[in-house]
Amino acid sequence: MPLRWQEVAVPLFVIVSLIVLKYIPFTAGLPLARAAGVVAFGYAAFLALRLVQSEEAVSVDGWSELRPSMVEYFACYGAAALAVVLMSAIIVIGGTKHVEAAQMIATFIASVMLGAGALAIGLGGLFTRVRWNNTLLEHRSALGRETKIAWSDVRAVRPNWRGVTIATHDAQRVTFSQFHSGAAQLAIHATNRARRNAETSTKAFATL
Repeated sequence: MPLRWQEVAVPLFVIVSLIVLKYIPFTAGLPLARAAGVVAFGYAAFLALRLVQSEEAVSVDGWSELRPSMVEYFACYGAAALAVVLMSAIIVIGGTKHVEAAQMIATFIASVMLGAGALAIGLGGLFTRVRWNNTLLEHRSALGRETKIAWSDVRAVRPNWRGVTIATHDAQRVTFSQFHSGAAQLAIHATNRARRNAETSTKAFATL
């Protein structure tokens, strides 16, 4: 699946924001330049892994199935590891020598945000299951909730911040990550079925 504008705009916005904050007196003492470097390195790794993301789903017993990609593993476990490192630094360094309160607070906030991001990626990507065959789309969330959608009921396919959402006429929805291996194949298949269903409905309405 090709890069979307959000995947380019968000990292650039974060890096520019960190550079601007470096020149504001209230935040000038924070290691923002170092943080911008970490973000830039992480984004470079993201782009490299994005290039090797598989476009094809895995075939298992007559089903096509999405699988987490290296992008998601890197983002989830990398963010979790960095959160642990930052929190450990707060505990160890904060207990041995004096550190400015602003730096401690900023480090704590960054650690919490990274931990929350890792949890969100895990729940929304790594531990979900999405598979489909010629008649049915199945989605199982990380918490065990199952959603089944018949292809004949698909009405629309829409990209959003969470990934790609497949919606039906009766308001059922399945959202999957665009970073899954095979996500592009599923998006194309769902779009074709939605267009075919719309054409069938239009022809049926015209014959009434």
